[in-house]
Amino acid sequence: MAFTLDYDQWIHLDAEDLAETGIAEAYERLLPELRKYVPHPEAVEEGIDNDTPSSVRCGGREYAIYGPDLDEEGGGSWGRATVAFFALVNEQLAGSACRFYAINGGNDLGGMFLTSAQAQESRASLPRPPDPPSAGHL
Repeated sequence: MAFTLDYDQWIHLDAEDLAETGIAEAYERLLPELRKYVPHPEAVEEGIDNDTPSSVRCGGREYAIYGPDLDEEGGGSWGRATVAFFALVNEQLAGSACRFYAINGGNDLGGMFLTSAQAQESRASLPRPPDPPSAGHL
């Protein structure tokens, strides 16, 4: 039988909340789970200044989220915030068998810690093709 996702382990994120200076808050909520895989997670710093573009920093990397020179067509900041969040978590999981996989998107965005095998096996158990976990390395 294929591995099925345990939605009790699903962590709700909401791409809109992430884009609207919610990455640091979401990361704080994620830390208890992340510490199961990474004993000393990196600090996340969110740059919020009305005069400069918003960004998030973690482990020496900076991700632009919103700014006057960034494309907002099609919810650009939502996508950039989502990519940044999963990247900063997954970069820290490099030494672990698990990755943090995005499940769903937009306001229904969430994530789960899964092994690659669990993510692949779960695809067979989902009723609709759009719902499988996306690549852990966003």
